[in-house]
Amino acid sequence: METYSLLRAFADSWHLLFMFVFFIGVFVYILRPGSKKVHRDTANMIFRNDDKPAAPDNRQRQARHADLREAK
Repeated sequence: METYSLLRAFADSWHLLFMFVFFIGVFVYILRPGSKKVHRDTANMIFRNDDKPAAPDNRQRQARHADLREAK
């Protein structure tokens, strides 16, 4: 049997089975009972150090008002 045919037969049978089992394993690992807290913490990680919403950037507004004051 030549190399291509051998690899093709392996990919059609055992590798397909391996990929399917790996997919199911990852799926079960993600949805395991104790992972809800981990996923919630990971989702909220970017908000961990925020105490309040960020202040708006008023520099453009202040510059526009300064220009209007100078024009009068």
